[in-house]
Amino acid sequence: MSSQVLWWVSFGVFVLVMLTLDLRVFNRRAHEIKIKEALLWTAFWVALALLFGLGIYLWRGRSDGLEFLTCYLIEESLSVDNLFVFLLIFAYFAVPPMYQHKVLYWGIIGAIIMRLTFIVAGIELLNKFDWVFYIFGAFIIVTAIRMAFQKTEKVEPEKNPVLRLFRRFVRVTDNYEDGKFLVKKAGLYLATPLLIVVLVIETTDIVFALDSIPAVLVITLNPFIVYTSNIFAILGLRSLYFALAGVMRLFHYLRYGLIVVLIFVGAKMLVADFYKIPTEIALGVVAGVLLIAVIASIIWPRKEKIIPLLSQLPGEGKKPGRPSG
Repeated sequence: MSSQVLWWVSFGVFVLVMLTLDLRVFNRRAHEIKIKEALLWTAFWVALALLFGLGIYLWRGRSDGLEFLTCYLIEESLSVDNLFVFLLIFAYFAVPPMYQHKVLYWGIIGAIIMRLTFIVAGIELLNKFDWVFYIFGAFIIVTAIRMAFQKTEKVEPEKNPVLRLFRRFVRVTDNYEDGKFLVKKAGLYLATPLLIVVLVIETTDIVFALDSIPAVLVITLNPFIVYTSNIFAILGLRSLYFALAGVMRLFHYLRYGLIVVLIFVGAKMLVADFYKIPTEIALGVVAGVLLIAVIASIIWPRKEKIIPLLSQLPGEGKKPGRPSG
């Protein structure tokens, strides 16, 4: 028990230190994240996750190490499909590039708390009610089918219930006010559009969690493995967003690879009572499918010219402050 507590406390301190360094040291001044900087940070977070996985392998055993790597690979690959949604949100609200990192930073803070809540609840359900495995497995397969038939991502913030409730009680400024979340004018505190964007990102992450957490619970019910793999994928999501934002359509077959992965993990959960697929095989299938999807995207690229997506999205060129009113 003391060893488990030590692992949890150490990981919590690590995340707190890294987030503090991120905001107070490396990104103290608001600036636009360039592709080179984003690629370096992406490599850093991936390397850190792999080192952490190696540490789990050495200190907790081979089984936990492979489970972490499999869960991390699933979470990271699923997060790539969600980056396009972030693009749409930022374009819809016309968020200046220099403030996008700040939005994603605070979005991560909320995601860390929400993911832990969802993971604990999911594990408790699975431990108490075996039939929930079948519900989760079916849900994952339905998610994959939905992805297969969904032609384009749609983001409609005006229909977000949290945002609608927020705007009923809080007045919003027309401008971004130097990246602040709240400003005081005429003795009243007003929210800025940046705070609204954070709220949309946070509530969107709930939908992401409903897709991704059941997928990793297929691999393991160890809360530490599930949570740490989730958090490492989330921590690297910001830099991955800035690295891929301009060329999201380059790996166009990756979406189909994710569909296959989701169907696989859903089926794995549905047949768990009859046959338990070893973690090594699950890892090989997930990694192999994603690798094939990436290679296929490179060999058979899209015929249209790859251009930055922000120039194609709705809301581009509109004045900041669209959400006010």
